[in-house]
Amino acid sequence: MITKEQKDLAEKAIIEKQREISFGLREWSIQTILEKFGNGGDPDSDSELFIPDYQRDYKWDERIASRFIESILLTLPIPYIYIADSFNENPDLDGRVEIIDGSQRIRAIYYFVQDEFPLSELKELTELEGFKFSDLPAGRQRRFLRESLRIMELRSDDSEYKRDLFERINSGIKPLIPMEQRRGSESATSAFYTKVIDPCSKNALFRKLSPLSKSRRSNEDYAELVLRFFGYGDKLKDYKNSVRTFLDEYFNEMASIPKEKLNIQEYLDRFQQVMKFVDEYFPFGFKKSENASSTSRTFFESIALGTYFAIKENNGVEGLDTDNISSWFNSEEYRNVVTSDAANNKSKLTARIDFVKNKLLGQA
Repeated sequence: MITKEQKDLAEKAIIEKQREISFGLREWSIQTILEKFGNGGDPDSDSELFIPDYQRDYKWDERIASRFIESILLTLPIPYIYIADSFNENPDLDGRVEIIDGSQRIRAIYYFVQDEFPLSELKELTELEGFKFSDLPAGRQRRFLRESLRIMELRSDDSEYKRDLFERINSGIKPLIPMEQRRGSESATSAFYTKVIDPCSKNALFRKLSPLSKSRRSNEDYAELVLRFFGYGDKLKDYKNSVRTFLDEYFNEMASIPKEKLNIQEYLDRFQQVMKFVDEYFPFGFKKSENASSTSRTFFESIALGTYFAIKENNGVEGLDTDNISSWFNSEEYRNVVTSDAANNKSKLTARIDFVKNKLLGQA
C-alpha cells in the first residue's frame, strides 16, 4: 500500500527533476524544409537544418519511402518532426537546427524531389506507380512542395538533453538497433567510444577479416562486434544471458571513466594484436568459409575472444598451437559448438570461446 508520505515524496521528485526546457511549435512547408536542408543535411556544411553525427544512417527502402510520400500526397497526418536549436560559438554556424527525430522522413522527401527513386508498392495511389517527382504534373509538384509538416523545436543548448530526447523518442521504435541507440546516447561522447570503440570499428584489417552485408554495416554492427569483444573480454564472468543488458551496462560503465584514467592504448593494442593473429593464422578470417559473404557473430565471438583469452593466458602469441587450426576449424565438433541453438545462453557462449582458446593452448 502506497502511503501519503510516499506519494508526497514522489510528487516532489517529479517536480524537482522536471527540466525547464522551452519548446516551440511551428509548421514548415516542404519547400522551406528543403531549402533549410540544403545539400542533404550534412553537419559539416552550412545547411541550416542538419543531421547530427549521432543520428542513424538512412535506412528506408523505396517501399517505405514511397508509402510516406503517398501519405503526404493524400494529406494524411504526419507525426511531429523534432528539431533542436544548435548553439555555436562560431557566428557563421550559430542558430542552425539539428534533427532529433525525423531524419528518415526528411531524407525520403529530399531524395524523392531529387528524382532518386520512383514511387513503388503504393497502397491507394496505384496510378502513380513508377512516377518520380519530375513525372508529376507541374501543378501537383507545386502543391506537394506547399504541403506543411509539423515541427517541434527544442530551444536548449543542453546536448545531454538532446541525446536523452533522441533515446526516449526512439526507445519504443523497433527498427532502431541497440548499437544505434548507444551511439545516440550521452555515453557516445565518452573517451571509450570516441577513442576505442569508434576507431576499432573502422580498423581496415578488422573490416577485411569480417565482411558484413550493407544492412548490417548501416546497423552499426561493426561497432557492436567491437563492443562485444571488449565487453566479453573484460567481464565475461558477469554475463547473464541477456546480450543487450550486458552490453548496455558495460558500455555505460566504461563511458563513465574519464579519458585520463582510461588506458586507451592498451585497448587499441589488444584489439590490433588479435586482428593480426587472426589474419595470419585463420584461413577465412572471422568468416565460417571462404565463400561466406558476411560474418556470423558466433564465429566472431569464438575466434576473437578465444584468441584473446589464449594470448592472455599464454602471456603472448609465441608457443600457441597454430598448426592445427585449419583441421579443427572445419571439424564437425567446432561447427556444432559455434552453430548451436540458444546462441546467447552463457554456457553456449563460453563453450564456443573456450573451444578456440583451448585449441590454441594445446589443451584439447
